[in-house]
Amino acid sequence: MPILEIEGLNVCYRPERGVRISAVRDLDISLERGEFVGIVGESGSGKSTLGFAITRMLRPPAVIESGAVKFKGTNILELTGSELRNQRRGGLALVLQSGMNALNPVRSISKQLGDVLKAHSQKGEHWGRSEVRARGGELLSMVELDSEVLDRYPHELSGGMRQRVAIALALSLEPELVVFDEPTTALDVIVQASVMETIKSLQRSRGFTAILISHDMSVVLDATDRTLVMYAGRVVEDQPSKTVASAGIHHPYTEALMKCYADPRADKVELQDIGGTPPDLSIEVAGCSFAPRCSFASKVCFLETPSLVRSELIQVACHVRLPVSPMAKEVKVVRN
Repeated sequence: MPILEIEGLNVCYRPERGVRISAVRDLDISLERGEFVGIVGESGSGKSTLGFAITRMLRPPAVIESGAVKFKGTNILELTGSELRNQRRGGLALVLQSGMNALNPVRSISKQLGDVLKAHSQKGEHWGRSEVRARGGELLSMVELDSEVLDRYPHELSGGMRQRVAIALALSLEPELVVFDEPTTALDVIVQASVMETIKSLQRSRGFTAILISHDMSVVLDATDRTLVMYAGRVVEDQPSKTVASAGIHHPYTEALMKCYADPRADKVELQDIGGTPPDLSIEVAGCSFAPRCSFASKVCFLETPSLVRSELIQVACHVRLPVSPMAKEVKVVRN
């Protein structure tokens, strides 16, 4: 049985004043135990919203309108507060974009770790100062930090150190699934690479299932086993990361993303931007959301929303690349 099954998930934002924004649309995803899956796309594609929905960390005005998020067969969307708290231990964890978003600025790292361990303690466990420090030393060692960091406050740590502390806190309850939401944002290139190496090493050694959310295609392809490309709240491509660069079939949006990145070791680097603008998610329109920006768009692309169709190891939601609609056979290319 998959460790995570997402079925028909719809998430929107309903501000008290303003328009309704549909951020995640009819999403179906399945993850096996031990997988390291990357979710990539532009800002506003629904990646972080999905990560927060998976871990039940969404806050108003975000609303889960329908669907299920099944972790080891249990729909966590139906759990009460106490049931969800129990589920955190050995269950789900989230690492946020910035360590400062996850850490309390007026409490030492030791006290914050103690808060986590005590909040999720089980019958018979005692988390006194010595026990917290012993566990803290183990966790910090896992993320390549000295135990002296336990006595420091977040503002006394560098960005990379704060992010490592956030990872250590997430791992303190020995989760089976960890969502990393842009874990290297705002870090310099050298620190980014170091933090990602730590994450990859921990995922391999601890064996947890991981989801890496990023706008950086190169980071996702380097770190993960499988890549999901999101656009306008939907997954438009799903394939093994090692075959993305060589695959003969791609969603046009994936191709556009890949042209935004290049191998820095190459003698000559050419980068392109993605023409047009992302769709207005407050408006429900028929057809493929990427069609107005796609140079291969056809009549059917503006009329029917494509479903993910499998071709060997690749799944693509595109009328042109893997046509399933009878209309797709009558296509004439519409170029912008």
